[in-house]
Amino acid sequence: MEKNPKEIFYNGRKVNLIELLDKHESLLELENKVFTKESKGDRKLREAQELKPYQAELIKLQTHIEENNMKMIILFEGRDAAGKGGTIRRITRYMNEKHYRVVALGKPTDEELGQWYYQRHVKHFPRSGEIVLFDRSWYNRAMVEPVFGFCTKDEYKVFMNGVTGFERDLVNQGTVLIKLYFSVTKDEQLKRFERRKTDPLRQWKLSEIDLQAQDRWDDFTNVKYEMLKRTHTHQTPWTIIRSDDKHMARLEAMKTILNSVNYKDRDLNLDYRVNHSIVVSGSREVELMENQLQAEGKFLH
Repeated sequence: MEKNPKEIFYNGRKVNLIELLDKHESLLELENKVFTKESKGDRKLREAQELKPYQAELIKLQTHIEENNMKMIILFEGRDAAGKGGTIRRITRYMNEKHYRVVALGKPTDEELGQWYYQRHVKHFPRSGEIVLFDRSWYNRAMVEPVFGFCTKDEYKVFMNGVTGFERDLVNQGTVLIKLYFSVTKDEQLKRFERRKTDPLRQWKLSEIDLQAQDRWDDFTNVKYEMLKRTHTHQTPWTIIRSDDKHMARLEAMKTILNSVNYKDRDLNLDYRVNHSIVVSGSREVELMENQLQAEGKFLH
């Protein structure tokens, strides 16, 4: 018998030894992947554990705001299915319910349509020592309303010309204002919509407007660009959160909020540095979009 045979007999036929070894190694690699792959339950548990230290810090931040009679408003904006609601739930999960509120306003009433545009939002503004999180905000007039024709061109123009002054006054009077825009890709948004269609626990999230979101993708991109370009200021900046990875978006949103206030008893052992592949300034996003427009002839996201 050869010392180093190239072929061996197996089940009555010749088998190339090198090919057999290659197949054996491939099976070992596959077996390793099967046994080391993280289960969905394990992944959710790991992600929950990763968020907890930052959720504990959010409680300290909330206490600091309460004790110092501060006011904080956090705006959550972005396309449908971008992950705003899930992030809000993680942020507020362990907070003291007496000192925060989540505001998600529905369609304005006839009475509200006749009021100053900001009036329905202002009545929900924080009292001293309170945090208010807006799941969509007055920026509906910059995004959803012009796309679907829910406001006139003049109403849109008045809003875009006046919103930075409104927010500047708010900040000058002592309110901490954090503006977060959750940016999801078109493909990921479609996947999330498909899950909503088939999951009975998510179907309530799917609205008639959601069903048109993909068809109007470019329209939303255009108004997003105008909104960021005209309403991102040094005093009231936008922070973009890339949200295709929901867990990373939630984690980075928490870091962004924690970095907005120098609260006491901060855990200095935690890493508060944001991941710049997830977190982008509003001005940088405008620059990236303008580069896309110049290179491709259109915005890509």
